[in-house]
Amino acid sequence: MTGAAHGADTEFRRTVLANGLTVLSEHMPGVRSVSFGAWVRSASVHERPEEMGVSHLLEHMVFKGTARRSAAEIALALEAVGGGLDAYTAREHTVYQARVLDTHLELAADVIGDMVFHPALREEDLALERRVILEEIAMVDDTPDDLVFELHNAALWGAHPFGYSILGTRETVSRLGTAELRALHQRAYHPEHIVVAVAGNVEHDRLLEVLARTGWADRPRGGTPRPSVAPAPDVPPETRHVAREGAQTHLVVGSRAVRHGDPRRHALVLVSMLMGGGMSSRLFQRVREELGLAYAVYTYQSLHELSGMHGVYVGTSPESAPSALAAIRAELARVAEAGLPPDELAMGRDQLKGQLVLSLESPASRMYRAASVALYDEPYRTLDELLALVDAVDEAAVRDVAGTFFDPTMQTVLSLGPGSAD
Repeated sequence: MTGAAHGADTEFRRTVLANGLTVLSEHMPGVRSVSFGAWVRSASVHERPEEMGVSHLLEHMVFKGTARRSAAEIALALEAVGGGLDAYTAREHTVYQARVLDTHLELAADVIGDMVFHPALREEDLALERRVILEEIAMVDDTPDDLVFELHNAALWGAHPFGYSILGTRETVSRLGTAELRALHQRAYHPEHIVVAVAGNVEHDRLLEVLARTGWADRPRGGTPRPSVAPAPDVPPETRHVAREGAQTHLVVGSRAVRHGDPRRHALVLVSMLMGGGMSSRLFQRVREELGLAYAVYTYQSLHELSGMHGVYVGTSPESAPSALAAIRAELARVAEAGLPPDELAMGRDQLKGQLVLSLESPASRMYRAASVALYDEPYRTLDELLALVDAVDEAAVRDVAGTFFDPTMQTVLSLGPGSAD
């Protein structure tokens, strides 16, 4: 099954192969590189509590070697031609990606396909990589402006898998063995559970030929359905302090929000951007420039297939933390009660459109956008269509998301730093 769409400067095509592999490409004339990514539709949200971190551990282990390549050969394969290879585990997907010159597309497809489908998963490699991940967990524990997001996420989602640590815990990672890794690989690492997205100087028909030559098209089906994920139950908002020695108090203020496919997401992103997306934002101007309470204050959001959240981060001195939190709450209350005035909304639309246009000049960004078509069951939209969606965000849409998601009484607050909860 093949489909195509055309924009002013790109060509987007989609094919689902006979074995269930979804292949998407976006041709970008004028560049000499390609970004190649493989999204496995399995990650931390599909884990049981006792196996927390197994998706991330498997992502690490595929780099340790295959029947054809050692770990060193995997590392050298693309770097030797000036390219790059990496991977990450998110809430809902595990991603393997490379960026190379267009002449090395087949090499990138071969290396990633070899890793994804044929990892060795040796016991001796696991013993070493487990130590690496325990060090990664320790690094987060020693980095309070990372740890505070983990703690806030757990408070926001409670016992639901969205609240799990992607890295796992010391206890779960220490228990996980090759049996659990092989079970996950056997369940999820099959073509029907994988989306391949490529952007840059790539022709779709050539991409399909490359995937055929490198074994992607011949890989048989064989996966089993992803574990079902129940809707997250409501968790009442709370304010929680975690005592920790240090020179700063780190705070995250946030609540659940829309899922990726919700049409309100454009309004949510716009409001979040105007609240804390840069130096001109309300929170930066108020908390840093006017009150001098913090060096860093910003907003963020994570929108998933099943749900989403938004938040505000600030790092400040322990004695300034109450004032910083009060200032954040006051700004949230202002936008929740009044929305945005027409002039600020117009500026926000222009700012968001500018960010979109600039971001999509990158093959990697185009690759991610292409993948989202399959991952979130969305239509492909040209740049002009995306900009039109931003232009369609009006005062009523802003009032809706601001009143629903930015009300300060509905936020979960997590602070990490010296002192007690009082």
